Amino acid sequence: MNSQELILIHVTGGDKPGLTAALTEVLARYGVDILDMGQVVIHNFLTLGILIRIPRESESAPIVKDVLFKAHEMGISLRMHPLDEAKYSEWVAAQGKKRYIVTLLARQISANHISRVAAVLAENELNIDTIHRLSGRVPLQGDAPRQACVECSVRGTPTSEKAIREAFMSISAELGVDIAFQEDDVFRRNRRLVCFDMDSTLIQAEVIDELAKRAGVGAEVAAITERAMRGELDFKQSLKKRLSLLKGLPETVLEEVAQTLPQTEGAERLISNLKRVGYQTAIISGGFTYFGKRLAKQLGIDYVFANKLEIKNGALTGNVVGDIVDGEMKAELLKSVAAAEGISLKQVIAVGDGANDLPMLHLAGLGVAFHAKPKVKQDAGHSISTMGLDSILYLIGVRDREALG
Repeated sequence: MNSQELILIHVTGGDKPGLTAALTEVLARYGVDILDMGQVVIHNFLTLGILIRIPRESESAPIVKDVLFKAHEMGISLRMHPLDEAKYSEWVAAQGKKRYIVTLLARQISANHISRVAAVLAENELNIDTIHRLSGRVPLQGDAPRQACVECSVRGTPTSEKAIREAFMSISAELGVDIAFQEDDVFRRNRRLVCFDMDSTLIQAEVIDELAKRAGVGAEVAAITERAMRGELDFKQSLKKRLSLLKGLPETVLEEVAQTLPQTEGAERLISNLKRVGYQTAIISGGFTYFGKRLAKQLGIDYVFANKLEIKNGALTGNVVGDIVDGEMKAELLKSVAAAEGISLKQVIAVGDGANDLPMLHLAGLGVAFHAKPKVKQDAGHSISTMGLDSILYLIGVRDREALG
């Protein structure tokens, strides 16, 4: 035999234990090399591909005959596709192309979601290699899972990553689905630190607004907060203005407010699962340490950085102790935590909702705008607007069956 024989074996049928063992045992008797293989099972229906190279000294006919007979014995369908060496060499040469992970998150995944996302990938010259469901199975009766997730592995050199992200953002706004687009590299698979904003991220409230309500200046402070989070006001100046309106508020009000702050959907589940697999976690907030430390104790968070309210004679003075934690400070604190833990910035996830979170979102390997203002969604690498915080588990590839809670 002057040239190598390459054959793609394509198997379909009902999944059963021992199927792969039986087929490869036949191939093993002839000293066949396996160059590639892949398998997927949907609802107990198997699709298996095995790319083989037949030894030069062997003939393909008896191998084909025995493999087909074994497939017949097992009640499965099997087809053989001879491959051209030149085409195979082209395929091998393409292995250096970038790979990306596209993650779709919604309360329920529809054909329209998949169709629109797949069309964007095709338009940008990206091929889908594999598709996996990360969320749990959907029962026909009873309560459906509260969230759904599909992960696609794609390869190629996109015409424009920026165009892809913009297209996905448009689809997200139109269809109510979150779409993450990450380069698939060693860092994506080995995240080690998650840094969270606190107000409107880990908790469903802006603490300063809650304090302001009790001081009788709720509407005025809330309006300043909203403009600051949209990026319309300098954070330091806006915080000083808001705090000045709280001067004289009794210290006892802090405890009253702390007892009313609701955690965000999925916060506890996310952090307990991150801790289980060895992640470090941090709160880096433009809010206040009084509340951050309490939340960290409740959730088991490792680090807390926030603004310390100055209190004298049992009342707020309207100032903070030390430097204000603004956007730039958040980025510096993220870097310091990563350095202390010996973690690359590419292994860091940052999560926040306001304009003052953007510096740390840009710095992290994965920056997630969570239920964020439009400007933050536009500028951040990724956004989650339809799901709870625990959907971040999907962005690091965790399946529902692997997660606790």
